[in-house]
Amino acid sequence: MMIHELSPHPKAKKSAKRLGRGIGSGLGKTSGKGHKGQWARSGGGVRPGFEGGQMPLIRRLPKRGFTNANFKKEYSVINVSDLNDFKKGTVIDAEFLHDFGMFAKIQPYGLKVLGDGELTVALTVRAAKFTKSAVEKIEKAGGKAEVVVNKPAEEAPVEEKATKKVATPKTTK
Repeated sequence: MMIHELSPHPKAKKSAKRLGRGIGSGLGKTSGKGHKGQWARSGGGVRPGFEGGQMPLIRRLPKRGFTNANFKKEYSVINVSDLNDFKKGTVIDAEFLHDFGMFAKIQPYGLKVLGDGELTVALTVRAAKFTKSAVEKIEKAGGKAEVVVNKPAEEAPVEEKATKKVATPKTTK
């Protein structure tokens, strides 16, 4: 089969509505738009959420509470039980696990190791964060838990520019 011979399945192509083709078509005369009004006009209609000039629902509801979601720290998370797949003495970090396919994306704040399950292999684990139980289980198995500082790019320190000093006027007596 050649690329020029490819085509969609015959039933996959939906034919367009044939508007204004007589009363028998079901979409004749007003072409499915009804009689007059804003929706019948060319370019007519209103934006989503518009309620005809009435105060929209989103503006009528009270704004309550607080969310800190914009500032949450996201980690790539793994349990110690998932580390049993590796050989003794392996050095494990976020890049290694990502290349191995344990998670799809390395999150901005790096790797966090949780203490769910048991660990039977002595490993060196380098991560941004560990739970207390994860550290205990890694050390109990004969491995090491090393904390790696991982600052995301948007939090990296920026060089300070020289600020212009403004002279303060002297008062005379």
